[in-house]
Amino acid sequence: MRTGQYHHGDLRAALLERAEQTLREQGVDALSLRELARALNVSHAAPSRHFKDRRALLDALALTGVQRLTAAARSGLARSGDGFREQVFAIARAYVDFAAEHGALLELAFARKHDPAVAEGLELAWQPLKDDLHALIARGQREGRIRAGDTDRIGDILFIAVHGVATQAASGRLAGPALDRVFDDLLTHLLRGVAPNPGDEALPEADVPTC
Repeated sequence: MRTGQYHHGDLRAALLERAEQTLREQGVDALSLRELARALNVSHAAPSRHFKDRRALLDALALTGVQRLTAAARSGLARSGDGFREQVFAIARAYVDFAAEHGALLELAFARKHDPAVAEGLELAWQPLKDDLHALIARGQREGRIRAGDTDRIGDILFIAVHGVATQAASGRLAGPALDRVFDDLLTHLLRGVAPNPGDEALPEADVPTC
């Protein structure tokens, strides 16, 4: 690519695409605006028109990851049909599959989310996915499939368990039939675990870390 080849907006997209490739192949420590400029054959100052510093680049890259994850989850929900169990499996499987394919990007998205200086836009980007999960939990409660209780706390329990499988998939330690088996068993046991029991009104009090 040659300097001056980009029209307004094209360089930003190219920088993010190249940054994701570098992240995937070399890790987050290899990311720098100067190296990206060199890789794209543009001036060292050119990336600064789109990202004021490395932190802004990382936030933007993480944001694309969250947006793509949300789109994948919603696509899975749209294909799953109307059944409660099928929708829970669909949103969870979309998350695991995204982690398996884009593990480094998902890891970056989480790292940036928990950074004290996280950009507001990135922090808010997680909300639609969280809302979808909470809507499913609320539906399960209405249908008597999930016990009563704070949907935030129940959602954290479900998310932490699924994230564990996603982490194994991202590392390659779980794949193929083994991943399918573990995933199906996990979701089956999770849904049984949060199902109402006689006399239960809510989850017992416990400190659950926020994801």
